Amino acid sequence: MKYTRSVYYVGDLEIAKLKEGEVEFYNIDREPIQKEVTEIKWNTEAAEKAGYEHFMLKEIHEQPKAVRDTINSVLKDGRIDFSEVGLSDEDIKKIRNIYIVACGSAYHVCMAVQYVIEELTSLSVRVELASEFRYRKMTLREDSLVIIISQSGETADSLAALKMAKASGAKTLGIVNVVGSSIAREADNVFYTLAGPEISVATTKAYSCQLAAGYMLAIQLASARGEISEEEYKRLLDELSGIPQKIERVLEDKERIQWFAAKFAAVKDAFFIGRGIDYAVGLEGSLKMKEISYIHSEAYAAGELKHGPISLIEDGTLVIGVVTQQALYEKTVSNMVEVKSRGAYLMGLTCYGNYAIEDLADFTVYIPNTDHLFLASLAVIPLQLLGYYISCAKGLDVDKPRNLAKSVTVE
Repeated sequence: MKYTRSVYYVGDLEIAKLKEGEVEFYNIDREPIQKEVTEIKWNTEAAEKAGYEHFMLKEIHEQPKAVRDTINSVLKDGRIDFSEVGLSDEDIKKIRNIYIVACGSAYHVCMAVQYVIEELTSLSVRVELASEFRYRKMTLREDSLVIIISQSGETADSLAALKMAKASGAKTLGIVNVVGSSIAREADNVFYTLAGPEISVATTKAYSCQLAAGYMLAIQLASARGEISEEEYKRLLDELSGIPQKIERVLEDKERIQWFAAKFAAVKDAFFIGRGIDYAVGLEGSLKMKEISYIHSEAYAAGELKHGPISLIEDGTLVIGVVTQQALYEKTVSNMVEVKSRGAYLMGLTCYGNYAIEDLADFTVYIPNTDHLFLASLAVIPLQLLGYYISCAKGLDVDKPRNLAKSVTVE
């Protein structure tokens, strides 16, 4: 941005010939082709730390604005308008199956969104890792919608999965953060998340924006298919619009998480447990701890503990129980009692009002209440902060963890 805001996107099998003051484009057969110039809208402040110690901490604090911008981008006069996304109500009514495909943190978004779509609609939903999906021998029907989620829009496995889905005749939708990226250009329809540039390798605000995009998609799928009432439609949108402000409230509690992180900076193993959407949140929390703190951590569906993982629990093992889903509260608390009785040091993450958890957990973090379908957006914030502060306490390079790249453009 210091030198230019003008960009040409060069596609596969295309050639750019640079001369002084001009550029020419050709296809692989050396035939001239025309390209439109794109102007980058980001301001220079977006690529600076703005007083924060690390980009990751800055981006964690940018989440309320990023989520608000993403939601408002498809809200018109109090209703969801997907005209710019290109997905009409008629298109939605033809869909029978949904595949949500991604890698890394975006895959954890897929898992949370799957629960939301399944609860609001009668659609069949499958979540797939892009690196596995592309090698599966499966029949994709034309009445399927394949959703590819990627921050960069350049993720190699996700891009290959998208091309495979298109070749099968399925309708494709890209949820990406980078305008003009490969996935954005290849997909039939595109939902742009408005996270702005994300510099830190470990994603935070892009993850939250992808979640918000998934919620909006789920609500519109249900509305267009007549599977929720007008009253429920408006209630869900009201709840969703309140998420950014509630994220701000969660961020106000960061000092307590910083204290807890300093206390456990030397831990060797950590386990995250939860059920349903809480399990999806635990997977993301575990990944954050791995990525930037270099601590071995695993996330398990809490009901699976007795099927093997509980043998790993011993005195002092750190276990983080995510308990935001009220319908599953008693079940998950029962699993937390099991690990506590085997010597685990227990951190609880739950909603305001569930104060009985204080009798069980050694340390508890509370988040505001909202519709249970959207609680992942709030529950993930303390886990992002936990990974960040443990990494800081260990003196590690938070923004550039070893062996990792921001955009995974190879298999």
